[in-house]
Amino acid sequence: MCARTNSTRQRLIQAALELFISRGVSSTTTRQIAELAEVNEVTLFRHFGNKNGLLLAVIQESEVFGNLGESLVQKQNPPENVYQALKDYASNCLHALEKNPEFVRSVVGEADQYPTENRRALGKVLTEANGHVAEYLASVIQQGHLNTHLTAEKLASLLNGIILGYTAIEFTSEFHELWEDRDDFLDNLVELFLHGAISPANDTSPELLISQDDKNIRTVADLPANLVNQILRQAKKVGLQDYALGYVLFGAGLSPTEICKLERSHQIADTRQHILQVTTGEQMRQVSVNQWIMGKRYGSYSANPLTKWLKIRKDSESAMFLNNDGLPISESEIESQWRVWTEGILTPEGKQPEITQAQQTWCVEMLMRGVSLENISIITNWDLLKLEPYARRAKEKAAIEEATRLDRKSNI
Repeated sequence: MCARTNSTRQRLIQAALELFISRGVSSTTTRQIAELAEVNEVTLFRHFGNKNGLLLAVIQESEVFGNLGESLVQKQNPPENVYQALKDYASNCLHALEKNPEFVRSVVGEADQYPTENRRALGKVLTEANGHVAEYLASVIQQGHLNTHLTAEKLASLLNGIILGYTAIEFTSEFHELWEDRDDFLDNLVELFLHGAISPANDTSPELLISQDDKNIRTVADLPANLVNQILRQAKKVGLQDYALGYVLFGAGLSPTEICKLERSHQIADTRQHILQVTTGEQMRQVSVNQWIMGKRYGSYSANPLTKWLKIRKDSESAMFLNNDGLPISESEIESQWRVWTEGILTPEGKQPEITQAQQTWCVEMLMRGVSLENISIITNWDLLKLEPYARRAKEKAAIEEATRLDRKSNI
């Protein structure tokens, strides 16, 4: 009997979540929820009292809000690169919220219409998430001997408040020009946060938690050729779409955000060139897809993993890449596939490759092959300041290659 009761309760919560996502909280009725859960309306009232009571349970028990912040508290010690850790945290939060954007939009947008206990429940889960982040930041401040004018709780509130504000704008406004894409927002958020709120104890100027040189070394972590080829082989084993996806990551240097916006009509492929039309906000630019990646040729301009994938497509979906349900692929799904391809692969630092390293590898390779900083800026839509670390890394690799060539000549 108890098992049956629990099953009924979970069915009602799941049905409510599905309808809140598709219809919005205000437009969903208790009758619709009961019908979807295959129970009568009286059963719903017996478990939750009314729709507001059911909404309260959905907020408290769903993972939409509940898991925010837990990724940081699971870390036993703060990483050396706090900049990247905070960026990863903000990115994970956005992914969690984007899993059910309609529900988040409805819950937040209609919150003023809810009774006190529902608003209190929403506040509770957000406060718990805030506590996780505050715990992490307090450890960072203590171990790093850092200066801050705000408490760890206030710093966490500031960070989470900006993330939720970004989410609200992205869920309600398509045609803004506030930032280029998610990566642009995340970079600016973390730099503003670290510049304005935290600084080293022995420095009166607002510097980052790590020196600029150290940050450049850590954030530009291009992958060696053998790992790139290995990752693409792994992607090929999964399927042709995965192979094409990996090919675009390393051959065109696009971010997951940009790849999600690609449509089948956005490619120009013939015997002389292969070009993708990339959308960033209201701007469009063209990016070449290279047939040579890290010294290995992947087909030709007109016959390569991407053109072959699009050629076998029998569906009518306009998106260039699809998920398992035949719908346009999302950023989180691209990153999930990346983790499949890179399973068991370790970088020279002993870590699993991160998807951002594909774009970094492409950028460094283009500079190594002679593309000027100005032209890279045009292709990527990045400013020259952002490209400085990549130029430094390309010079470093060129110096190593020259030293190696000289050493080989000495052995002749």
